[in-house]
Amino acid sequence: MPSQRTAPKKLKEPTAPKLPTTLATTTGDLADDGVYLSTAFGAVDLVGSEAEDTEFERCSFSGTRLSATALQRATLNDVVFRSCDLANVRLANCRIFTTAIDGSRLTGAAFSDCGLQDVLFESCRADLAGFRFSTLRRVVFRDCNLEAATFQNADLRGARFEGCRLSGAQFSGADMTGTRITDCDLRGIGGVQSLRGVTVTAADAPGLLSSLTAELGITIED
Repeated sequence: MPSQRTAPKKLKEPTAPKLPTTLATTTGDLADDGVYLSTAFGAVDLVGSEAEDTEFERCSFSGTRLSATALQRATLNDVVFRSCDLANVRLANCRIFTTAIDGSRLTGAAFSDCGLQDVLFESCRADLAGFRFSTLRRVVFRDCNLEAATFQNADLRGARFEGCRLSGAQFSGADMTGTRITDCDLRGIGGVQSLRGVTVTAADAPGLLSSLTAELGITIED
C-alpha cells in the first residue's frame, strides 16, 4: 500500500490583544507606579522617558516615539504597538502578555530578564536588539529584521521565527527546544550548538552550514 503523509500540523498563533472599542487618549508622560487602562497613545513624544512599576492594560500605541525609553518592572497586557519608534528602549524585569508589535522600529532595543507570552513581532526592524536572559512563550517573530540580535541565555522554547533575517544573531546559552525556524536567513549566526531541539525547514538548513563548520573547526575543501 502507498505510504500516507500526514498534513503538517497548523501552528497556533499567539493570543491576540483585546482592546475596547473606545479608548481614552492621553498626551501625558509616563510616571512611576502609573496605571494606564484602556488608553490610546498617539503620535506623542515620549523619547527618553523613565518609569518603574508601570502597568499598561488594553492600551494602544500608534506612531508613538518611545526611543531610549527605560521601563523597569513594567507589566503590559493586551497592548498593541503600530508604527512606533522603539529604538534603544530598555526594558528590564518586565512582563509582556498578549501584545502585538507591528511595523515598528526596535533597533538596539534591550529586553533584559523579561517574560514574554503570546507576543507577535511582525514586520519590525529589530537589528541589534537584545533578549538576554528573557523567557519567550508562544512568541512569534514574523518578517522581521533581526540581524545581529542577541538571544544569549534566553528561554526560547516554543518561540517561532518566520521569514526573518537572522544573519549574525547570537544564540549562545539559549534553550531552543521546540523552537521553529522557517524561511529565515541564518548565515553567520553564533551559538549554533544551542540549536539542539530546533526544527528548521529544508530550505533553511544550508544557511547553517557555514556557522556549523566554523564553530566546530571543520574545513571544507573543493
